[in-house]
Amino acid sequence: MELKKGTIVYSLAGHDKGDFQVIIEYDDKYAKVCDGKYRPLERPKKKKLIHIKLTNTVVDESFLRTNKSIRNILKPFSEAKRNAE
Repeated sequence: MELKKGTIVYSLAGHDKGDFQVIIEYDDKYAKVCDGKYRPLERPKKKKLIHIKLTNTVVDESFLRTNKSIRNILKPFSEAKRNAE
C-alpha cells in the first residue's frame, strides 16, 4: 500500500495504540496523523511509519479541513473495532 495524504491508519504503538487516525502530512520516516478529537488538526501527532498500519481507505483531501469531518470519517472504523472485540 502506498503512503498518501488522507490514508486511514491504525496506531500500533504509543498512547494512541489501537486507534484509527488519518495522515495529514508525511515524509520518508514520519507521518503526522490526527483523529479530530484527542489529536486535532491544529496539533497533529508525529508518528514513525513503523508504528502505524495502513488501511486500504484513502479519503479525499476536502474532508480533511475540519476536525468534525475527520471524526465523522473515522467513526465507522472505531465502531467496527468495538463490535469486533
